[in-house]
Amino acid sequence: MSAASTPEPAPTPAWVGEAVDAYAAHLLRERDRSEHTIRAYAGDVRACLMWCAHDGSDALADVTLAQLRSWLGSLASGGAARATLSRRSAAVRTFFAWTTRTGRTATDPALRLASPKRQRTLPDVVSRDGMSAVLDVAAVAADDEDPIHLRNRAVLELLYASGIRVSELTGLDVDDLDRGRRVVRVLGKGRKERVVPYGAPADEALGEWLERGRPRVVVEGSGPALFLGHRGRRVDPRQVREVVHSLLAHVPDAPDVGPHGLRHSAATHLLEGGADLRMVQELLGHSSLATTQIYTHVSLDRLRRSYEQAHPRA
Repeated sequence: MSAASTPEPAPTPAWVGEAVDAYAAHLLRERDRSEHTIRAYAGDVRACLMWCAHDGSDALADVTLAQLRSWLGSLASGGAARATLSRRSAAVRTFFAWTTRTGRTATDPALRLASPKRQRTLPDVVSRDGMSAVLDVAAVAADDEDPIHLRNRAVLELLYASGIRVSELTGLDVDDLDRGRRVVRVLGKGRKERVVPYGAPADEALGEWLERGRPRVVVEGSGPALFLGHRGRRVDPRQVREVVHSLLAHVPDAPDVGPHGLRHSAATHLLEGGADLRMVQELLGHSSLATTQIYTHVSLDRLRRSYEQAHPRA
């Protein structure tokens, strides 16, 4: 199809734009949500309201439960995954709960909007031996005293030692480290602060980065950022993902996971080592214990595979 024949996108009705903008402002100012979360929720709500407008709605008050179900049905027919449908229905339910609470709608059309159950898939994890191997790769690379290699080793050690998210790692400042107690202060989802411990190998790698690496790349605009890039600016999540993928590529049979895979691996290895589930929940910053419980399934799944391979009557 030529560019000339590509249909123009439908214009956004004023009531849709006003509702989405007001909701985005609410998420930012009153709920203190991240830019990524606001963009995702606003996009889902806009898509839903545009569907309803195309179906005949001229205002928020015109939106019906039948339209919302029809919208989700169209997404499912188009091949949307269960996780996508679950997220979008949750976004719409949250939105209409807000419009009802603030008097923008008299009733909540999404109150009985069912959400498809998410299909929980077991995350890929790096084995204990695999993690030992990749940390050795990072340590050997750092032997050349290159500041970026020193940083990469410290990044990898801290991600695995603490199980923190990549966004939490890149947001760390130097003062967030308490090396005397070997803990790091983390600002997690919803700007909830928690303190996470880390071990001696991570502390050693952090010390070398702070003493011999960071001073060689720091610039006037570096600020207090703990981890810096080549130009002395705060490292971003994309750079950290590249580092993790690159180092794991040196380890045969290791799954090609990113920083979140190291978080999964840390949680799984903690539970396999006998850690309490609630302790792991607190360490990871999960608001619900149900989120943490997936790691018990990972451990059991690996136990079952080992049993079936080893037991003569499996």
